[in-house]
Amino acid sequence: MKHHHWPLYGLRVRTPRLELRLPDLELLDELASVAADGVHAPDTMPFTVPWSDGPPAERGRAVFRHVLSTIANWADDDWALSLAVLHEGRVVGRQDVMARHFAVTGVVETGSWLGLAHQGRGIGTEMRAAALHLAFAGLGARTAVSAAMTDNPRSLGVSRRLGYLPDGLETAALRGAPVTLQRLRLERARWEEHRTARVTLEGLDECRAEFGG
Repeated sequence: MKHHHWPLYGLRVRTPRLELRLPDLELLDELASVAADGVHAPDTMPFTVPWSDGPPAERGRAVFRHVLSTIANWADDDWALSLAVLHEGRVVGRQDVMARHFAVTGVVETGSWLGLAHQGRGIGTEMRAAALHLAFAGLGARTAVSAAMTDNPRSLGVSRRLGYLPDGLETAALRGAPVTLQRLRLERARWEEHRTARVTLEGLDECRAEFGG
């Protein structure tokens, strides 16, 4: 199917186990249901924007509306690509790649979440590796950055396995209280040294201009 007016719907990022794609309405509904079922233990909050605090129906609606907003607000110098992650044909989580003034800076930021039922199986590492391949090999990024709370060992472990290096600490506000974030940075040369996942891209040429690169 040709996506003449929004070619990003034709983009596919594939690893041996996963497919990442911009969700159509049917897949977006599945993604919202995964969020509604839970993405972290109720006594933790890994996000500085606590969108997952609410009851299941609110979590699902928040994800549904947010992904639609990334499409509506897309600009080639300020974009957020929110990809549904599919494992064995089922949506299991979401992987974001974001940038501002990418043509100038060459810097992307990543963020993600994975449904509770799908955690602990290496999927989080594989989907981030897919996003990094899209950024570095596909779009020609120079740097990828991320951040995680210092008490979030799973996220920090994913970054460490993929070659990120610590890039200082910062303080953020969460529910009216301060929390400490570990900033992380991955330069292109170090990504080349640590890349192990086999990743293929499909449909990028048709939507390359949307990224402002």
